[in-house]
Amino acid sequence: MKRVLVIGGVAAGTKTAAKFKRLDQQAEVILLSKGQDISYAGCGLPYYIGGVINSYNELIVNTPQKYTALTGVTVYTGWEAIVVDVENKVVTAQSQEGIKQFFYDQLVIATGASASVPSIAGTDMPGFFTLRTPTDAAQILDYIEKQNVQQAIVIGAGFIGLEVAENLLARHIQVRVVEALPQIMANVFDSDMALLVQRHLQENGIQILTGVKASAMVGEKVVQGLQTDAGVLAAQLVISAAGVRPNTDFLKNTGIAMVKGTILVDETLQTNVPDIYAVGDCAMVSNRLTGQAQWSPMGSSANMEGRVLAQILHDGQVHYPGVLGTGVIKLPLLNCGRTGLTEEAAVKAGFQACTTTMVMDDKPHYYPGSASFIIKLIADKNTRKILGMQVIGVGAVDKITDIAVTAISMGVALDTLECLDLAYAPPFSTAISPFVQAVHILQNKINGLYHSLTPSEYKSGKAKDYEIIDVSIQPAIPGARYINLTDVTGPIAEIPLDKKILLVCMKGKRSYLLQTRLRAYGYTHTLALEGGLAVNDVKISFTGRGIPEEEIKRVKGLGFLRDKTTPDCFNARVITRNGKITAAESYAITKAAELYGNGQIAMTTRLTIEIQHVPYVNIEPLCNFLAKAGLDTGGTGSKVRPIVSCKGTTCQYGLIDPFSLSEKIHERFYKGYHDVLLPHKFKIAVGGCPNNCVKPDLNDLGIVGQRVPLLDKTQCKGCKKCIPRDTCPIHILQCDEAGKILLDTTRCNHCGRCIETCSFHVFDGYMEGYKIYIGGRWGKQIKHGIPMEKIFATEEEVLETIEKAILLFREQGITGERFADTITRLGFENVQKQLLTNSLLQRKTENLQARVHLKGGATC
Repeated sequence: MKRVLVIGGVAAGTKTAAKFKRLDQQAEVILLSKGQDISYAGCGLPYYIGGVINSYNELIVNTPQKYTALTGVTVYTGWEAIVVDVENKVVTAQSQEGIKQFFYDQLVIATGASASVPSIAGTDMPGFFTLRTPTDAAQILDYIEKQNVQQAIVIGAGFIGLEVAENLLARHIQVRVVEALPQIMANVFDSDMALLVQRHLQENGIQILTGVKASAMVGEKVVQGLQTDAGVLAAQLVISAAGVRPNTDFLKNTGIAMVKGTILVDETLQTNVPDIYAVGDCAMVSNRLTGQAQWSPMGSSANMEGRVLAQILHDGQVHYPGVLGTGVIKLPLLNCGRTGLTEEAAVKAGFQACTTTMVMDDKPHYYPGSASFIIKLIADKNTRKILGMQVIGVGAVDKITDIAVTAISMGVALDTLECLDLAYAPPFSTAISPFVQAVHILQNKINGLYHSLTPSEYKSGKAKDYEIIDVSIQPAIPGARYINLTDVTGPIAEIPLDKKILLVCMKGKRSYLLQTRLRAYGYTHTLALEGGLAVNDVKISFTGRGIPEEEIKRVKGLGFLRDKTTPDCFNARVITRNGKITAAESYAITKAAELYGNGQIAMTTRLTIEIQHVPYVNIEPLCNFLAKAGLDTGGTGSKVRPIVSCKGTTCQYGLIDPFSLSEKIHERFYKGYHDVLLPHKFKIAVGGCPNNCVKPDLNDLGIVGQRVPLLDKTQCKGCKKCIPRDTCPIHILQCDEAGKILLDTTRCNHCGRCIETCSFHVFDGYMEGYKIYIGGRWGKQIKHGIPMEKIFATEEEVLETIEKAILLFREQGITGERFADTITRLGFENVQKQLLTNSLLQRKTENLQARVHLKGGATC
C-alpha cells in the first residue's frame, strides 16, 4: 500500500491530500500541520479586520476532524517537520508530545510561506504586527479595539497591504501605506496603471508614500510611529505586509534544489530528488508564457497545483502548465484585475510587445449604475497572441480578467477573438464586450489603422513636438485649440497637412474618429492619446501668454489660490488636518516653500499653511513633493473645509482633546465627503473649552468641550467663604442670605473651573460633554451660531450630528446660500429637530447620489 506524506495543512497540502485520496482509496495519506488549524481562508484576513467577515470561525474552512471525515486523510496537527532524510525516506517531526518519525513512499512539501518581518528596530514592540494567519488577524482586531487606534501605517503596497489599508479605512482609521519601491503593486501592474490606482486611493482617504523606506519603530513602550526616510509618521498601529518568505529552512542539507528559499520543481511538480514534490507558496514553478521560473504565492495557484499533483502522483498522465500570476483586488470604490505579463516583463522576455490603453463603458451608458473600465491589453506583434492584461474599474473586473486568462491559456490570436460571442444584456455588459472592444483597438493599432501614443509614452515627453488638439464633446483642456469632431468635413484651414498634432478627448474614442477623418483628408502626422483625459494629465504651457480663467479655477480646486500681484503665481494651501503638524511635516512644508515657492509660508485664520508665490509650472512638482510626506493641498470649493481646533488639554483650561476629535472629523468628513458638493462651503471648528479661542460659534458648525457641574446642594454648609463662587470667571455663582450656593444654569457656560474646588464636596460631581453650535459664519456678514439644546455625551454622538448637519445642508440648502441662511429659512427648531432624529441618515444614500449643487457658491 502506497504511503503519501504531505507536510503542510493549508491550501496546497489539503488539496493534494484530499484529491489523491479520492483517486486512490487504498493509499495511506498522512498530513502534518504545524498549526492547530488547517485549511483556513488566508485571503479573507483583511476583511475580518474590516468587519466584512464577522466571525473568526468563518475563516476556518475545515477542522481536522471534519476534513478527516470527509476525505479519509489522517491528520496530525501541532506537528512540525524538522528533518527530512531523503535516503531512508523518513521525516522527523516534533510537537509538544515529543519526536516522531513518519515514513513515506512519496513526499509532498506544502509548507507555504510566512510573513516577512522588516529588518528594522522595534518590531517586537506592542502595536507592530504581521498578517498571515487567522490568529494574526484576531490579535490586530483586538489591539485596534482595546487601544482605540486612530492612525495606522501599512508597510508594503502589494495586494495584501492595500486590502489591509482599505479595511482599516472602513473602520474610520487614518491609514498611510509606505512602499519602498517607486510604485504600488510593483511587478504585477505597469507603472502607468499603478499610478491611476494610487491617485484614486489618495483621493479616497488612503495616503500612499512610494519610494519611502521604513527604518525603525518609534515609541517607548508601545508603537507611536514609524521612522522613515520621509520623516517620522505618527501611528498607534503598524502592520507589515511587505511580502512573504517560504517555510523551507528545515530542508537544509537535503540536496533539494532551491532558489532564494523556494523549492525548484519541474512540470510534474517534482524536485530534483526522486519522490519528493512541492506545491503552493513554498514552490518555484514556471511562467506559462515564458517557461521561466516564477514564484507565485497565491491561494488560487496553490489549490490548482495541489489538484494537478494528486493526479501526477496517481498515474503521471498530466503536467502543470505554469502560472499567469492572475490576481484581482477590491479597493475603496475601485476593483483591479490582472493576468499574464506586464509590458515591462514582456519586453524583457524578448517579445515584441504592443500595448493599448483604453477606457470602455462596463454597461450601456443608459443603464443605471453604468461606469467605465480602464483596460491595458498587451500582445505580441509577431504572433498577435495576447501576453497580458490589466483592468481597473468599479464593476466586474474579474470577468474581464478571466476572459483574458482563457484567451492566453488557449494561445489564440487577436483575430480569433474578434467575434468572440460573449453574453450581453444591459444589466451585465455592453453589446460588444469591453474585452472584445479592447481586442478590436489593439488589432487596429497593429494593423496600422490606429496611430496612438500610450500614457507612458506621453508622460515620457514623446509628444513635445506635437500641438495638442482638444476634441472632447465640450472644451476640456485649458489653452488648447478646440475642434468639434462633427464640424470637420475636410482639411482644417488653420492646420497644415504636415503639422504634428496630438488628438485628445475624454476617453480616446473621439480622438480615433477624428484621426480617421484627418488621415483621409491628407494629414500625415496625427496621433491619438490613448485613454484620453480619463487616464492622462494633459496640460498646456501658458508661458508668456497668460493663464486662462478656466485653468485658474481648476487649480483653485486643488488648493492653489491666485496671487493677484503676479501673472502666473499661486499660494498653495497645505492641509494640516487640525492645525497640528509633526516636525517632519513642518520640515517638508518649509523645504517645499524653498524649492517651489519664494521660501515663505503664511498661516490662514483656519490654521491652514500657505506656501507663498508658487509659479504655475511648479504646481504638480509641489504636490508630488508634499505627497511624499503624506501631505495634501486643497481646502477650497463648496465642500466640507479643513477642520480647525484649539490645543485643548495641552492648555490649562482645556476640557477635551480637540486634536483627537478633529482628527476623526477630518477623516470622516473632510476626506470621506471630499467629493460631496454642497450649496456653499461648510466650516467646522472644535474648541476645548468655552474660552472659544478658535471661535467655534463663528463656523457653520462649532463644537465646544463642556464640563457641566452637578451640584450636591445637600453638602453646602453655607460657610460664606465660597471658593467656587470666587473661582467662577463669569461670576454667575451666588450665595443666598443663609450663605447657600446658587447656580444660574441658564447662564453657566460649563467651563468646569468650579469643579472640585469646594471643601465640602458640593462641586465634586460633573458631566463631560460637547455643546454644538450651528449656523455661525465670519467674513462679510458675521453671525454667531445658535447652540443646540442638548449636551452631547460622546464623540460618536457628535460625529453623527455633524453628518446629519452636512446631509441636511446638501438636501435642503439652496445653491449659493450658507448654512446660516438655510437655518434661518427653515427655522432653528425645525433644523434642530431633524438633527436630533435619524431621518436624514435613513435618506443618506439617496441624498449623496443626487446630482445637486454642481456649481456651488464658494468663491474662496
